[in-house]
This record gives sequence, C-alpha cells and structure tokens, in this order.
Amino acid sequence: MTWLLILLGLSLLLICSLVLSISVGYIDIPFSNIIKVFLVNTPGLDRLFHFPVTPTETALILQIRFPRALCAALVGAALSIAGAAYQGLFRNPMADPYTIGASSGAALGATSAVVLGLGITIMGISTRPLFAFIGCLATVLGVYTISRVGNKVPVQTLLLSGIAVSILFGAIVNAYHTLFPEQFRQTAFWLMGSFSYAEWSDLWSALPFVIGGSIVIYLFARDLNLLALGESEATYLGVDLEKMKKILLIATAFVTAAAVSVGGLIAFVGLIIPHLVRMIFSPDHRILMVSSALMGAIFLVLCDTLSRIVIAPTELPVGVITAVCGGPFFLYLMRRKKKIDAS
Repeated sequence: MTWLLILLGLSLLLICSLVLSISVGYIDIPFSNIIKVFLVNTPGLDRLFHFPVTPTETALILQIRFPRALCAALVGAALSIAGAAYQGLFRNPMADPYTIGASSGAALGATSAVVLGLGITIMGISTRPLFAFIGCLATVLGVYTISRVGNKVPVQTLLLSGIAVSILFGAIVNAYHTLFPEQFRQTAFWLMGSFSYAEWSDLWSALPFVIGGSIVIYLFARDLNLLALGESEATYLGVDLEKMKKILLIATAFVTAAAVSVGGLIAFVGLIIPHLVRMIFSPDHRILMVSSALMGAIFLVLCDTLSRIVIAPTELPVGVITAVCGGPFFLYLMRRKKKIDAS
C-alpha cells in the first residue's frame, strides 16, 4: 500500500509539473485556459464543451509547450532508468549515461545522421534515434571492454575511459562544425541540451525505444538485486551474468539513444535521480526503476521550465541547469567514495 501511495504521489507531482511547464513562459497562460483548450480539442469531449479559446493559445499549448513538456518528461525518465541500470550493472555509484560516454556516443551518431544527410523522416518518424542507438551501443561496448580487468570493471578505469571517449567524440563533433557549418547549425543548440525545437514527431520517434528498452531493463530488476550481493553470489543464485550484461547493455543503449536524440547532451540526470530514490524510497530495483522514471521526468520538466524563464525572453540550454545541479553532486559522491575506500 505504501508503495502504491508513493507511485500515486509521484504521478500527481508529474502532472503538476507538466501543467506548470505549459502555463509559464514568455506568455503566461492561466490554468483555466489550459483546461479549456484540452477539453475543446479532445475527441468526444469537444461535443460537450464549447468554451471560447483563442487560436494563439491553442497553438501555443498543443503545438509548442505540451509536446515540449512531454519530451522533457520522456527524456528525464529515460536517463534516470538508464542511470539506475548502469549503476546496478557495473555496481558503480558514479556510472550514468553521461559519465561512461554513452550519451556522447549517441550524440555523435545523431549528429552524424543530421550533418551527413542520413537523418530522414519516414511517415512522421525520424531515423535519428536509430543512428543515436548505433553510436551509443558501440560506445558502451567499447568503454566496457577497455575498462574490464578480468571479471571486474574498476571505477577509476571506467570513468577515465568514459571521459576519454567523450573528449574524442567531442573533437569529432567540433570537426563537423568546421566541415559542415550549415548542416551543423541545426544541431548546435540541441547538443548543449535543449528542447527548444521539440515536436510531436520527436516524441513518437523516441517513445518506442524508451518503452521497449525500459520494459527489458525492468525484467532484470530481480537479477540486479542479486548482483548487488556480488557476481559470485549472483551466479550461485542462478543469474546468467554474461547474458544479463549483454541484454542490459543493448536495452540501456536503446533508452539512452532515444533520450539523446530528443534532448541532446543532458548531464547528470541519470546520476542524481537514482541516488535520491535509493535514499528516499528503496534500493530495490523493482521500486527503484519506476520511482526513478517518475522523479527523473519531474526533475527534467522543472529544469526545462526554469531554463525558459530564468533569463526570459532568452532561453538557457537545459543542459546548463542540470550540470549546475549535478556537478556538485558528482564531486560529493567522489569525496564520499574516497572516504569509504580509505576507511
């Protein structure tokens, strides 16, 4: 019962954050007007309600702010689920899509698709997430292989490998800027982490990747709980470690790639949120995954809302907001781990 109440509470908070995101901005929209627009434009209800709504507010809500808020929620949920999975898989509290280079690989794949003219739209669905997935999966497998020492993946080696790969891919993206300036202009602001150009097509393109990958990850929640006891103990209890690692690496690549293809490089969401959920609710991955998804969605929707109003009418990249929040948190985790290792 307590767990259901937690889910209900987080779901209500998510709805409130979405409404807030739609309401505030360069042009504020009253809550009552938001309700009227949704009622008038919902099939079936439009015959019952005939509220006077302006075309400007209708377009602003349904074509700009609502899809943007949903994209932010989807990306926040995806990055948080991926972060929880990486931390459980590597048994590393500092692993997340950004720190191990997965986000950078996905960003390189998506950017390559755009600047090379491969990112096309078929029946309203963009192929950009597919190229982001290829880049993400190749990066994760590469970093994991480089970092692995026997059956272990040392924390320092994993982080250094992820940083090195991120720097390398950043250099390649900068080369795109020089070689393809016109095409690169389409992705420059997006690479800093932004939902400025988020549309319904972005949501529909990423949604199957996120849902499919998240379901697969959740199916391994029990195995991740057993892995927390140690690899030997998990194997003794019937976990096929190699099979689980391969499947989870592919599933997290799907989720991360979809998130990056929509929101660009947004750091630390997958690091902060799973830790907060563990501290507030439970380390049980069956609870952790769902709670992280909801909290991640709430967090990123609020960050995106803040990015639009903090220096209005100019807009900050949402990646700046999450970096300001996550940077100190990452340093805290580093210091905390250092104290634990020294004791």
